[in-house]
Amino acid sequence: MEHFYTLQGEGFYTGHPAYFIRLAGCDVGCVWCDVKASWTVEEKQLMLINDLVEEALKFPARLIVITGGEPLMYDLNSLTEAFKAKGFQINIETSGAYPISGSLDWVCVSPKKFKPVLKDVLIHADELKCIIYNKRDFEFAELNSELVGSDCKLYLQVEWSKQQELLPLVIEYVKQHPAWKISIQTHKYLQIP
Repeated sequence: MEHFYTLQGEGFYTGHPAYFIRLAGCDVGCVWCDVKASWTVEEKQLMLINDLVEEALKFPARLIVITGGEPLMYDLNSLTEAFKAKGFQINIETSGAYPISGSLDWVCVSPKKFKPVLKDVLIHADELKCIIYNKRDFEFAELNSELVGSDCKLYLQVEWSKQQELLPLVIEYVKQHPAWKISIQTHKYLQIP
């Protein structure tokens, strides 16, 4: 759908410069999705992997973030191998609804209630980022946290439109449950694309 150089705005890698690759296509359908244009795939969005690698090489950071849509709808082996051959670290942001593919260095799983997360994906999660859209989402986050490895970083992130209502609850929750940290969408606060 799009590719661009920016700063990672949320989660464990917040503040790191990265080349983002947003793949088109998603059947998860989150009501709060801030990139609904990524749900559909159009032929004009197709790009050769080598051309994408050449674009990313124009920038100094060697961190790739593959996101979507839902990037694991696709076999990512060829894409990640091409970037690995040029020395890039590959991070992915996924709902976990599809099996892992590709050579990945960091797996951020953000499970959604709309499409079940695969337990095999949760086992590989380096980071679990649960979106808090309503009060019931704390229980959903805890259920998913029971399925990740002991080294997985746990984050709660308030859905952007619910900041005023739910951020105080997330702050208090993290204070009472210190295994969790807060992920803030710093790129939105700082207006970084």
